[in-house]
Amino acid sequence: MNVHILDGAEEDLANGFWFYEQQETGLGAEFLRSILTNIRKLEAIGGIHPIYHEPYHQMFTRRFPYAIYYLIENDEVMVDAVIDCRRDPEWISERLS
Repeated sequence: MNVHILDGAEEDLANGFWFYEQQETGLGAEFLRSILTNIRKLEAIGGIHPIYHEPYHQMFTRRFPYAIYYLIENDEVMVDAVIDCRRDPEWISERLS
């Protein structure tokens, strides 16, 4: 499957990068490498994750407390959001609506 990172997810990645970069120089780059590695895995395993908020699948990342929200459309993975799991669940639900 091909994986596409949509504009909203790109913005989430940029925000996450700057958040971690402010914590420690270089940590933002590590954040991006880690998340993008998880996103690349979706080429092979997209669709196996549970549906969190119809129609989004939710994939948790390992190194950082983030979840990747994606859709499957015509055999393609569309990554729509990369959200910090520490956010208010209501905010996450609204973001995905």
